[in-house]
Amino acid sequence: MAKKQLTPQQQEYQELHSSYEKKRPVLKNCIYAFFIGGFICLIGQCLHVFFYTNFNFTEKTAGNPTVAVLIFLSTLMTGLGFYDRIAQIAGAGTAVPVTGFANSIASAAIEHRTEGYVLGVGGNMFKLAGSVIVFGTVAAFFIALIKTILMKVGVL
Repeated sequence: MAKKQLTPQQQEYQELHSSYEKKRPVLKNCIYAFFIGGFICLIGQCLHVFFYTNFNFTEKTAGNPTVAVLIFLSTLMTGLGFYDRIAQIAGAGTAVPVTGFANSIASAAIEHRTEGYVLGVGGNMFKLAGSVIVFGTVAAFFIALIKTILMKVGVL
């Protein structure tokens, strides 16, 4: 498809627009996302080590309470308004899977709380995260089914 030729007025407008357009600090944003996302992961790793050294967890089973605490903290920070301020600076760095997922659910619930608890919070809480939950549940079912079949056959 051929690109449409711009009129002289349109070209002038494009030049004027590009002169006023704010330049995005891409490198700075990437550095912020890297370090803040890494810091969130560092907190998760510290919690993981804390659980398997101080409680009766193995390295494998310490992941469950670690994820639960990360979800709780990110939901609490979303409710208090801190997570959004951090996300303004870090951008994609705060979309670390567990904390970003919890933030998306809590944000949708908070946004619709004026419509009531059932229709507002309950009905809209999973709009953003619903597809992720469905995909995760279906994928886990099929993986468990394959693993069960392989164990019955004697492969695993």
